Amino acid sequence: MSFDGKTIVVTGTSSGVGAATAALLKKRGARVIGLDAKGDGEGLDGFHNFDLTDPDSIDGALGAIDEPLHGLANVAGVPGSFDGETVMRVNFLGLRHVTETLLPRLKPGSAIVQVASDAGAGWRDQIDLIHDLMRQRSYKAGLAWVQDHPLSGPEAYYFSKACSIVFAIAGSMLAQPYGVRSLSVSPGAIETPILKDFYASMSAEILDRQMAQSGGRNAEPEEIAKVIAFALSEDATWLNGTDIRADGGGGIPFYFDLLDVDAKDAAKTFFGS
Repeated sequence: MSFDGKTIVVTGTSSGVGAATAALLKKRGARVIGLDAKGDGEGLDGFHNFDLTDPDSIDGALGAIDEPLHGLANVAGVPGSFDGETVMRVNFLGLRHVTETLLPRLKPGSAIVQVASDAGAGWRDQIDLIHDLMRQRSYKAGLAWVQDHPLSGPEAYYFSKACSIVFAIAGSMLAQPYGVRSLSVSPGAIETPILKDFYASMSAEILDRQMAQSGGRNAEPEEIAKVIAFALSEDATWLNGTDIRADGGGGIPFYFDLLDVDAKDAAKTFFGS
């Protein structure tokens, strides 16, 4: 899987999955342009500071990128320990603004990967509300909608990730005329510096159950980076308009909950003793 001759924009490159994705793409031959609110982009081929809560800041950073582009990985995000408006600005409104600004500049054959979360897996239950927000086509209009529908930080985290998944799926229709693919990757818990914030703002019981089902550990950033790199690559040309759940099987207990089956006894229930 080579990215020789390709230039990929990655947001959130200063830490965690964004840093791991940038490093992996570089290792596989890509030129990587990083975007983040902090850091200096050491080791990257280009870097611009930006603030996803501020559309003018986003426009300034994207306007400074002046070269052919072959992919976009939107990794930057904040946990539900932030206030709800900030979560929505960063995790959805900013992500959408970056995507729609860069889409016309992506070469045919490129891909856009939105890094969502398995926290957004319930998007089907919120589809009408998500569509209502997505119809607000500008950052300003979207922000007004968010302010009219206030959410707590944790609620906004779940909703923003559901919005990101739907935007990735529906975005394939926006991207198709450009010959560009659009999809999302939804990780479970990852061993990053902000994991403690997820434990503080989400149910520790849920996170512990996920970890138990996924082999007694959380993902390493490099493991999620490999999924993102694959989704961006020419090896994934027939993946489009879909969400890839990368949680090590951590979401399985929730399916058993829906079936009223004890996850601990699931194997016996389904396959016998």
